[in-house]
Amino acid sequence: MFYGWIVVGAGMLITCVGMGTMFSLGVFLRPLAESMGWTRTGISTVALLNWIFMGLGSFVWGTLSDRIGTRTVALTGGAILGTALVLASRATTLLQFQITFGAMVGFAAGAFYAPLTAAVTKWFTTNRSLAVALVSAGIGIGTFTIAPLARVLISAYDWRTAMLVIGDLAWLVIIPVALLVRPVPQAVPSVLTVGETRPREYTAIGAISTPQFWAIAFTHFACCAAHSGPIFHMVTNAIDHGIPALAAATVFGVSGLASVGGRVLCGLLADRFGAKRTLLVGLALQAVTVSLYLVTTDLLSFYALSVVFGLSFGGVMPLYAILVREYFGERIMGTAYGAVFLVSTLGMALGSWSGGWLYDLSGSYAWLFMGSTAIGVGAVAIALTFGPPRPLSAALPSLTPAG
Repeated sequence: MFYGWIVVGAGMLITCVGMGTMFSLGVFLRPLAESMGWTRTGISTVALLNWIFMGLGSFVWGTLSDRIGTRTVALTGGAILGTALVLASRATTLLQFQITFGAMVGFAAGAFYAPLTAAVTKWFTTNRSLAVALVSAGIGIGTFTIAPLARVLISAYDWRTAMLVIGDLAWLVIIPVALLVRPVPQAVPSVLTVGETRPREYTAIGAISTPQFWAIAFTHFACCAAHSGPIFHMVTNAIDHGIPALAAATVFGVSGLASVGGRVLCGLLADRFGAKRTLLVGLALQAVTVSLYLVTTDLLSFYALSVVFGLSFGGVMPLYAILVREYFGERIMGTAYGAVFLVSTLGMALGSWSGGWLYDLSGSYAWLFMGSTAIGVGAVAIALTFGPPRPLSAALPSLTPAG
């Protein structure tokens, strides 16, 4: 078997547990508010810190992965993540919980998605979009599995026990699986034919200085700002409409499962029709589905909408990494994509926090859904400004094994 697919499988599993634990905070929101007396704004601030520190971590870990290797980065992130969750399960004040689950979990989670995605793009010249989509699918699988697991543990015990078990799970899965991640074997450089030129190789500063970088980054920001609020408050919004807590958690899980299908489907479509075209369709669908939460009130409608919403927000996520690779090549992939992901996490932080703030202010999530819809339309408008990518899909095709 081509070893690149082993790296993809390891990336899926690490991303599943690493990101799934962070996304499970939405399930803990109501139990924390009831048990500890914290406001939804205060708990939503934890999500704000999650995304800010994950963004910073993605850039730091991505840069380190270019220098010391993705395996070391993933191992270190797994160790920090488990420690942070165990400490969060013992928190007695909101500040302690914000530091442990907010800052520490967020920074540790940054060691997974962006560095592993960058590593996978270096293994493939064909089927690259599909490979990246499969790693990204780990996020959806994590949402589908970790969130319901947390809900079951909370119902059987309490939120502290649930968080402690999930922290132990992070140690037991991520650390050994990270050992499977290997760098791409070095190959003999190809000889250029007469008249052939290699595409430009960017430095990190050179990439960040281009308008293409900021177009991708701001589209990713607006995309994440549009869907992060509805994702984070999905369970609580359903409960507020009279849906039982466990059923509301499964609605969240269904959206995660649908996002897996969306990532794989859009990966296949991007390999065939191009990442930009696929991204535009996905962003438009996302904006429409978010607006429909304004009129969704019963369980069946929540399930149906979560499927479409999961397909749309899940499908667009891996495409940004493909665009970064197409524009800037593989040499600085970890740094460049880590920087784009840093900008996008600010959008995730804004959407998650503003949802809690708007709810506490108005007593409803209606303003959240209206604002998210408008921002989603803005993401489509920014994506339309993308210029042409690099002339070739890989900087040095012969140096990378075919997938």
